[in-house]
Amino acid sequence: MSSPDRSALPSGGNLLVINDLKKYFPIRRGVLQRQVGDIKAVDGVSFTIKKGETMGLVGESGCGKSTAGKAILQLDRPTAGQVIFEGRDLTRLRGDELRRMRNQIQIIFQDPYASLNPRMTVGEILSEPLEVHGFGNRRAVEERVQEVLSLVGLDPSFGTRFPHEFSGGQRQRVGIARAIALNPTFIVCDEPIAALDVSIQAQIVNLLKDLQKQFGLTYLFIAHDLSMVRHISDRVAVMYLGRIVEMADWRQVYETARHPYTQALLSAVPIPDPKIESRRRRTILEGDVPSAANPPKGCHFNTRCPLRQDRCFHDDPDLSEIASGHWVACHFAM
Repeated sequence: MSSPDRSALPSGGNLLVINDLKKYFPIRRGVLQRQVGDIKAVDGVSFTIKKGETMGLVGESGCGKSTAGKAILQLDRPTAGQVIFEGRDLTRLRGDELRRMRNQIQIIFQDPYASLNPRMTVGEILSEPLEVHGFGNRRAVEERVQEVLSLVGLDPSFGTRFPHEFSGGQRQRVGIARAIALNPTFIVCDEPIAALDVSIQAQIVNLLKDLQKQFGLTYLFIAHDLSMVRHISDRVAVMYLGRIVEMADWRQVYETARHPYTQALLSAVPIPDPKIESRRRRTILEGDVPSAANPPKGCHFNTRCPLRQDRCFHDDPDLSEIASGHWVACHFAM
């Protein structure tokens, strides 16, 4: 799929510009471990994020959302493409240059149980990035640790406790505190509520929104729960098999979705009104998501699409702007 015309993408006030981002993982076989192919986890993704904006990135498990987030932060080095943050291409930075950018770009991981070192106290976990980046003397670090704990709704005295002494929601608050400790500009939220109880998810989303308003943060919010993405995102990009198939303002995506995959995802979101729910028509997709190691020719969605025609098996649709700010990769989107 060819990338959209860069001149047509929004440019004013952009903090982050992603150009044709790719992340391939080699497939090796045999005694000599020769490369016989690639898993195309992220396959030509392009979008922009404005300062202070939240971009929601949604799709089924395995579609490449988390890999894209890690590639943007250079935690997984991209195979190709550009990640331009505040005018600098992160893919070209190495060593100390990249490390100095880390205080501006942070991540909140999905699993609050696995992302915190069980051998360290919360105070030590939060102090570590501050010390690595030379935040200040010991007293300044301790004061900052107490400050960020308060910002995320935890008692400052909790710094002496270990992660196992906290609930899942509290551990995720610690993860958020670690992400904001260095006063970053941009945070990748990698499914930060997926491992939490439903009763806690709204609290974490509200906390993220409050912190964004207070500090002018910019988010890439990765999730598979469209109902929750709706409450935090300004724009939404829908991924399928490593590619973006639809991207627009959240209201356009939720009210006038044009891609059949987006429509199928939205049809699976429950509606609390039983009368509306009973009358609603659901789109049931056939089969499973194809392998990223051997994606279908033409449109990647052609094996499951209810609208597929002969053209879909040969021609790869471009991500095209069909309305102001509404981008769709489908031959039959109107």
